[in-house]
Amino acid sequence: MIKKSIDYAEVLSEGIGTLTLNKTRTGLAILGIVIGIGSVIALVSLGQATQASISARIESLGSNLLTINPGAQNTGAVRGAAGSRTTLTLDDANAIANSPDITTINSVSPEFSRRTQIITGANNTNTQVVGVADTYTEVHKVAIDQGSFITQRDVAAINKVAVLGSQVVTDLFGAGANPIGQTIRISGKTFTIVGTTVSKGGTGFGNQDDIVYVPISTAQKELFGVNYLSSIALEAKSASVMTAAQDEVGYFLLTRHHLSDPTQADFSILSQQDILNTASATTSTFTSLLSGIAAISLLVGGIGIMNIMLVTVTERTREIGLRKALGAQKRNIIAQFLTESIILTFTGGIIGIFFGIAASYIISRLTSSGFVISPSSILLAFVVSAGIGILFGWYPAQRAANLQPIEALRYE
Repeated sequence: MIKKSIDYAEVLSEGIGTLTLNKTRTGLAILGIVIGIGSVIALVSLGQATQASISARIESLGSNLLTINPGAQNTGAVRGAAGSRTTLTLDDANAIANSPDITTINSVSPEFSRRTQIITGANNTNTQVVGVADTYTEVHKVAIDQGSFITQRDVAAINKVAVLGSQVVTDLFGAGANPIGQTIRISGKTFTIVGTTVSKGGTGFGNQDDIVYVPISTAQKELFGVNYLSSIALEAKSASVMTAAQDEVGYFLLTRHHLSDPTQADFSILSQQDILNTASATTSTFTSLLSGIAAISLLVGGIGIMNIMLVTVTERTREIGLRKALGAQKRNIIAQFLTESIILTFTGGIIGIFFGIAASYIISRLTSSGFVISPSSILLAFVVSAGIGILFGWYPAQRAANLQPIEALRYE
């Protein structure tokens, strides 16, 4: 007996015709896949955009950047133990800058920062006030938009001058204003604005545009009454000497602080890459979590398709029995129902891809974040939609194919 091959064009045409008979049920089945695929693409896009934004923000802080923080933390070559948060001083920063033993560092920027209220006229804002030296712009790659930055003369004279980030200018004086020469009040003291910085495009916590810079000496003695630093930023000579720079500076500070055991260090040194790796790991975990949540909706959509196909098998029991009685083979029945299931998931997958891209674009516009679409996520979504069609369509197809013709014809 010659087995008749499956006419796939006919099977496809018949599958489309069958599905269009009950448009509401078909639409609901497709909707589950659309939501699942779209959610996966949109959430993966959101996670990747967040990761790209954080990476760009970290890189904008400066190139080949090392940051010394007071207190203890694991830092590679030098590992800290219990320590005070006031263990770094201006003398430490000057000693690092002037030491002939440290050959891997270009610039040293001593810093003290604290959030406080800034007032001018009827306007005010709560922002980060950072006490800096003239080396800050070189280490952190800050560009001046108007006026000038803090100078060494300002630091030596403890001048009450300030440089505003672009966001602070907008908050206090309005967008596009030129505040040079005007005054602001910080902790009850009057400061003259001598410059503004070029926007780095940051948002939220840690926004590099939402900062007021004052001389480090003024911040310590006039504003906050402290004799220690929040951090010391260093610019290594190149990316290749970052580890060597950590070692040089770490052991130099151990000697200055009279500590012989690196595990008892009262400071920590973080490289830009350390921060970037930590942020990337965090956002990757966040993206995976979001994708896992979205994948659940895909599973629900697949189960919905299986349920609909099972209902279809029940409704078409007599038709299946008639076809088998007329000579239709088991593989023909399987092909028919499997094709219908795949049509549902493919259609839902394609619509879901466009839905996910559109949702990603809307989210990026609403959150002012980057618009990032990963081709791999689209490919994965398409493959998953095809897999769902086969996986959840196989059981109903097998059940239809295994029906006995006589029993199927008798079904009411």
